[in-house]
Amino acid sequence: MERAELERYARQIILKEVGGPGQAAIGQSKVLVVGAGGLGGPAALYLAAAGVGTLGLVDDDVVDLSNLHRQIQFLTDDLSKLKVDVLGNKLCALNPHIDIKRHNVRLDQSNAVNIIAEYDIVLDGTDSFETRFAVNAACLTARKPLVSGALGRFDGQLAVFKNDGSGPCYQCFVPQAPPDAETCASVGILGALAGIIGSMMAMETLKIVTGAGRPLSGRLFLYDGLNGETRTVSLPQDPSCPACSKS
Repeated sequence: MERAELERYARQIILKEVGGPGQAAIGQSKVLVVGAGGLGGPAALYLAAAGVGTLGLVDDDVVDLSNLHRQIQFLTDDLSKLKVDVLGNKLCALNPHIDIKRHNVRLDQSNAVNIIAEYDIVLDGTDSFETRFAVNAACLTARKPLVSGALGRFDGQLAVFKNDGSGPCYQCFVPQAPPDAETCASVGILGALAGIIGSMMAMETLKIVTGAGRPLSGRLFLYDGLNGETRTVSLPQDPSCPACSKS
């Protein structure tokens, strides 16, 4: 590691849970962020700052004015530009020592396995159950850890799925899309919530990469922003899960 990189990462290398070996692991890691919006933006920024060696971005959307109150990686001048291009450029400017890959596509069953195969860990910050199920299925096939976050109103949630057969997968938690599925567009969201959960997604990813602490594997973290309360509940594996019971 060059002197400039040592200085850049000095404040996390000094942590005994990270150290030189942990920083080396971060630098060698390949992480995919699905969704470059409210959750994916802050997660990607912190992962890039931490020195994740290869960071992939998946999104086929463009920046919209209604995004700007919570997707603070974008500026007013970025309106109508591709999200993966704008965010990718910002990540390159933030840390020129890492490799950024842009996937300007909507991830679905037709391409998820091929895209995810290139990476070690996947973060899902989308608000589409179709995409979430495609990501989950591909992560199960490739046995890749999945860090999943979700938002709505003042509430956020976060979970980690190891996808190695030792615990639940995402569809153990959500077997099928609810008929009245909510999105930020339909129920609203306080912008700062995206930064809180997105940053925690980056934290969980770095814990997995470095082996530090106890990731949220098999657990669901719930944040009630309106009342300033949190709780963590266990997520059991479902023996009749439509996804992992067949994997």
